[in-house]
Amino acid sequence: MLRTSYHLFRCFNKRGLLWKQSPRYLTEDEKRDLPAIGRYRSPWKMFKKEMKDYVEGNITPVEPEIPLETDALIIGGGAIGSSVAFWLKQRNPKGFTVTVIERDPGYTQASSMLAVGGIRHQFSVPENVQMSMFTSEFFRNIKEYLSVLDSDPPDVQFNHQGYLFLVPEERAEYLAKSVEMQNNLGAKIRLMNPEKLAQKFPWLNLDGIALASYGMEGEGWFDPWLLVRALKAKNISLGVQYVKAEVVDFDMKEMGLPGKKEWVLNSTVLKSPEGKLFKCRMSYVVNCAGPWAGQIAQMAGIGIRKEEGLSIPLPVEPRKRFVYVVHCPDGPGIEAPLTIDTTGVYFRREGLGGYYLCGASPSSEEEEPDTSNLDVDFSFYENHVWPALSYRVPKFEVSKLKSAWAGFYDYNTVDQNLIIGHHPYHTNMLFANGLSGHGIQHAIPIGRALMELLIDGEYKTIDLSRFEFQRFIDNEPIQEMAIV
Repeated sequence: MLRTSYHLFRCFNKRGLLWKQSPRYLTEDEKRDLPAIGRYRSPWKMFKKEMKDYVEGNITPVEPEIPLETDALIIGGGAIGSSVAFWLKQRNPKGFTVTVIERDPGYTQASSMLAVGGIRHQFSVPENVQMSMFTSEFFRNIKEYLSVLDSDPPDVQFNHQGYLFLVPEERAEYLAKSVEMQNNLGAKIRLMNPEKLAQKFPWLNLDGIALASYGMEGEGWFDPWLLVRALKAKNISLGVQYVKAEVVDFDMKEMGLPGKKEWVLNSTVLKSPEGKLFKCRMSYVVNCAGPWAGQIAQMAGIGIRKEEGLSIPLPVEPRKRFVYVVHCPDGPGIEAPLTIDTTGVYFRREGLGGYYLCGASPSSEEEEPDTSNLDVDFSFYENHVWPALSYRVPKFEVSKLKSAWAGFYDYNTVDQNLIIGHHPYHTNMLFANGLSGHGIQHAIPIGRALMELLIDGEYKTIDLSRFEFQRFIDNEPIQEMAIV
């Protein structure tokens, strides 16, 4: 069987960049240079090949240490990928090997690093509430989980200011039912009418506000970079190997009983920063590629091939979101929660110098920004964010826009919810994708859930089976209404 790889090309439509893949056959040089797995190779020939450049006087840089095989191969070293690696090694440090593939170790485009860092218990789906509550518990005990010998204890700078959701009359009943569900699960959410809001937050303009929900405990925001750094340091101390490389293909192997053959992912083809190809055999591969998870799935034929179980794609794509930094010395102050207006515009305090972060998601598909770059659209702030912000909080009328950045959501186009667990066809490929903006706060419980699924064969703490890929085959989406 000829080995194939995939190259990416760009295709633009009205919403910007769409990534697709086109198959091509490996060249003869690539097939010759690609290390084969499970086939004897002469040590003398390997040594001769490695010394060839030195004999000819060509000094080449040291190549990354890409293992020939690993038990668990995790694609993506951000918050979710590092969380999966942590829980696997924390459960059994010596029992198996874990390798994390990250093509951008500086995390210049990673969703984790560019997030606002909020954590809330106020979701409309119970499992999302449970996951956020576990993250809050994890942060309370983070020194026990992530401390490394001879290093300072980890601190993610958790600000316990809570979330404040404001709703008009037509959404008040739904909000009340959601808060009842959240409190039944153990969250501490308080409903506030306009009179109570006026007493607690006198800087709010309450026109059009019928009800609000306010997180009293466990909600707020933290520094995503500090979380990822702490996870990575702990993982390395436990023996997790981080490799700078890019996934370019999967090598498949035919398995199964007579009359019932199926293809499994036998190994992953990786490209080093120098452009050389390597193969790494794995027992399991975990897709934690964030906004680019759909591309990784396509390399395995998911959504491309016509076999039963492979015709449905992984519905994840990048969506660009803007975060604006404004200065308002006389703003709401230190007691201000992360506030979400009826329009979807949000803001929170940043530091103690009168700075605030704010932003919003587009109100329609037509308004989705171009995803071919991370350029900021300042007109979106002027036309959408600032008018709503200054109306709801009049003190922001004199605020000044200081800076901004853009980041990607790993957007689930079907129901904006987590996709987790085994693929029905490629059972040794697992997903942890599609969080649509709340991935940074759910990374810790997602890692624990995948550890339980791989080691115990089932979810032990929070049952996330409803979020598995099978729901797309059964056409049973789970809609999360509290998307910010």
